[in-house]
Amino acid sequence: MPSVVKINVLTVPAEQREVLEQRFAARAGAVEGSDGFEWFELLRPLEGTDQYLVYTRWRSEEDFQNWMNGSMKAAHQGAPGGEGGAERPRPAATGSTLWSFEVVQQASPK
Repeated sequence: MPSVVKINVLTVPAEQREVLEQRFAARAGAVEGSDGFEWFELLRPLEGTDQYLVYTRWRSEEDFQNWMNGSMKAAHQGAPGGEGGAERPRPAATGSTLWSFEVVQQASPK
């Protein structure tokens, strides 16, 4: 069964780039232990766009959905009842689109 790739396309204003990258650095390890997880990359745009790509590869669609409905959902909802009603930080991205692909060919260095 081929792996599946999920690419989250995040529109990030220039003044929020550093915030976004710091938040991803702070969450390092949050997905790596998930069953079926295979790969993660955060791709910074070099020119012509304000869109970052968050690339993840999964063993199956089911593994991705389990992560989405489990630890990812919990992480993005924050602690129930929040400490003293503290607000969650404002999102660094102004928009998000999820692309889904199936791996049909791949190669690695020889």
